[in-house]
Amino acid sequence: MAEYKLLLPSMGEGVMEATIITWLFNEGDNVKEDDSVVEIATDKVDSDVPTPVSGKIVKILKRKDEVAKVGEAIAILEIEGEGGNTGSEEVKTETPAPTPDAETLKTIEGALQPTATSHVEFSGDLYLSPLVKSIAQQENISETELQSIKGNGLEGRITKEDILAYVANRGNQPQAAPQAAATTPAPKPAVSAPAATVSTAAGDEIIPMDRMRKIIAENMVKAKQTAPHVTSFIETDVTNVVKWRNKHKDIFEKREGEKLTFMPIFVKAIVKAIQDYPMINVSINGDNIIKKKNINIGMATALPDGNLIVPVIKNADQLSLSGLAKAINDLAYRARNKKLRPEDTQGATYTISNVGSFGNLMGTPIIPQPQVAILAIGAIVKKPAVLETKDGDVIAIRQLMFMSHSYDHRVVDGSLGGMFLKHVHDYLQNWDMNTEV
Repeated sequence: MAEYKLLLPSMGEGVMEATIITWLFNEGDNVKEDDSVVEIATDKVDSDVPTPVSGKIVKILKRKDEVAKVGEAIAILEIEGEGGNTGSEEVKTETPAPTPDAETLKTIEGALQPTATSHVEFSGDLYLSPLVKSIAQQENISETELQSIKGNGLEGRITKEDILAYVANRGNQPQAAPQAAATTPAPKPAVSAPAATVSTAAGDEIIPMDRMRKIIAENMVKAKQTAPHVTSFIETDVTNVVKWRNKHKDIFEKREGEKLTFMPIFVKAIVKAIQDYPMINVSINGDNIIKKKNINIGMATALPDGNLIVPVIKNADQLSLSGLAKAINDLAYRARNKKLRPEDTQGATYTISNVGSFGNLMGTPIIPQPQVAILAIGAIVKKPAVLETKDGDVIAIRQLMFMSHSYDHRVVDGSLGGMFLKHVHDYLQNWDMNTEV
């Protein structure tokens, strides 16, 4: 028998670590090649890690809520054959960050067992993994102290090793900083307000936020604090769009094996409007405006558990209607079945949200950072409308739909935001019935 180290695989550019959510097998269990053995989470995506070999899990190296780096062993399997196997010949040995000696580490980790210590709360300004937050709370490490720790994780985040090293050397740190922290609170954003005390009554149910809901909450607050939102509305006659889709949807499904929804039509209109007004396709970096070359459309997608994720249609301007339909269906399916890769949620330059799928007429969507605009599509509803004809005005039953366009008023003024929305409206309202798919 041989030993095989199961490594945390690469999860896309810029993703250097992940948090263990749950193991799907226990030590001693046998697994088959391609079995999903563990669920992991990055900042945006939950995904499974399959095993490339069959064998028995003899030791789990990374437990629930612990953070593993890409290329790091997370479990040891016993497999058929002779000689050891690290699971990858390409894993490079990196010089580890300074950590406390074994005796000190043992003392620290022993002290991390649940004790009757005071509870420390942290604001959303500092990202902490569940494990690091637990250590900080049990060691009574203030947020001011945490901000002084140089993190070696993704985007400078504090890892388990960083905080254990800090705890080990805490006694040697200058005392002035902690004393100052006791009298001078850490600066808060000007718009922040103390959280209201919420009372509970008999029968109330307390539901802890899951990891994704916490990330959504943090991102939404950050988005509203960062960008001054303005929302414009327009009502669009999409009768031609509805007729065109009804004419082609069965033919398309028979030919491609894919459903033809309204979303690729909406995305096509957005792409055309972005090409007309490229300053909607920008981001802000300090005092600089970054005009994006690629048009990558984020697509807000509701998940079965009630959470939300935004997979990205890359280079949407290079796709035909058929290509958009396939890309959208694929991303939506993988999002709802937890099959997205981290890179599938990165790089969006503009986002669309279909609130009409819930029967809503309109909404005021929040701009995902670092984008500067987002479009919400409402429900398509039959209504009487006034039409201009060569014989005069008439009232007819039409398919009408509201669109809501939220934009960042730091760089998108009402004229640009409004004209962009009007162009999306025009493309949809004047949809060519002879369009090929």
